[in-house]
Amino acid sequence: QVQLVESGGGLVQAGGSLRLSCAASGIILSINSMGWYRQAPGKQRELVAVVTSGSNTNFADSVKGRFTISRDNAKNTVTLQMTSLKPEDTAIYYCNAFIRNYSGRVYDYWGKGTQVTVSS
Repeated sequence: QVQLVESGGGLVQAGGSLRLSCAASGIILSINSMGWYRQAPGKQRELVAVVTSGSNTNFADSVKGRFTISRDNAKNTVTLQMTSLKPEDTAIYYCNAFIRNYSGRVYDYWGKGTQVTVSS
């Protein structure tokens, strides 16, 4: 079994910063990409940022220049640093990872989500 456990999140004023962390645990051979998605009320889940095993990154246009993503391959963690937060960043943020197990197959895993609320 593999679990993704998120931490961080909370309530912050516009212009503030938050850091989200996610740790993968369980039977893991390797992790391909790790990233963050978010879902605001009444909206579809959308990609926020992703980092590959080779440290290539991709960001949603709406967060470019404000958010950074990093991962620690030794600890199987991914961190999303969010700055200059806006009310429209308010959403539940989900950690995602594509993880290869010892059978060689790759599975898509999700965390339970953490709430980020940005007040104006």
